[in-house]
Amino acid sequence: MSLSRVIVEADGASRGNPGAAAGGCVLINPETAEVIARAGVVCGHASNNVAEYRGMIEGIAIAQEIAPEATVHVRMDSKLVVEQMSGRWKIKHPDMQDLAKQARELIAGTSVTFEWIPREENARADAAANAALDRQGSYRDL
Repeated sequence: MSLSRVIVEADGASRGNPGAAAGGCVLINPETAEVIARAGVVCGHASNNVAEYRGMIEGIAIAQEIAPEATVHVRMDSKLVVEQMSGRWKIKHPDMQDLAKQARELIAGTSVTFEWIPREENARADAAANAALDRQGSYRDL
């Protein structure tokens, strides 16, 4: 796929927080507003914050697979993840330190930006995370 830009909407869901958790993502072509991929990744027993990181990482990884030269713009309703990935907030929790390190390694040398959006604007990514929980398995619809 030849895209110069990709939007990744990412979210996490945890039933119990911590509890059964999954991250979800939706990739969008910003030129057409078309959803070009969606995925959910089961995280086992985890917090919502961990699930949000996992959804974001999955979305960025898919974007790099389908449009390796594209600029990626990540939109999330997790102010915590957006601020941590933007370098404005410290990461104190060990699980999230590991996930942030993994994410930073994934985006090293690429153009990725982060934006906080209100929860009601992130329904597609929320649905992708909950679909993984409902089916009790990770999936990718590319």
